[in-house]
Amino acid sequence: MRVAIFILIATLFLACGYTPSSKFAREVIGEKISTNVIISDEDPENSVIIKDAVDAAIIEVFHASVTSRTLSQTHLILKLSNPLYVPTQYNSNGFVVGYRATITLNITREQSGLSKHYATRGTYDFSVSPNAVITDQERFDAIKFSSEKAIKSFIAKVSADGARENNKKE
Repeated sequence: MRVAIFILIATLFLACGYTPSSKFAREVIGEKISTNVIISDEDPENSVIIKDAVDAAIIEVFHASVTSRTLSQTHLILKLSNPLYVPTQYNSNGFVVGYRATITLNITREQSGLSKHYATRGTYDFSVSPNAVITDQERFDAIKFSSEKAIKSFIAKVSADGARENNKKE
């Protein structure tokens, strides 16, 4: 019975022409990618976090390799905006106990002499002790997790570009 259900589901996916979005993104980006994160003078530590998150996303989602710019098919230039922290939750005494961190990444994709600009945003909600200051660790975690969401948003936009290009070919 399980085999029959599996075959039915597989047939439905194959018959409808289902293509994973990562395939479209990979077609747009290529197999060799280089990255450059513009270091912020105000917050250089966060630029390193962004670089690591981007490189990990490239390997995980695109199944591509991170190479030098001279060997790459696509070059990504990333710039991190200043993080924004907005109170989202207060306790019964009026003290802030929850924040939302928002990061905007400006990404330029350079490929074959052409460049395309993307602006993506990521958010991350976190809690703090009442009447406490946001610690460096909380700040770094918030930037890391919100940046990962912004990178996933970028991947979705690139996948949409690839799907549009694929529809033009057909």
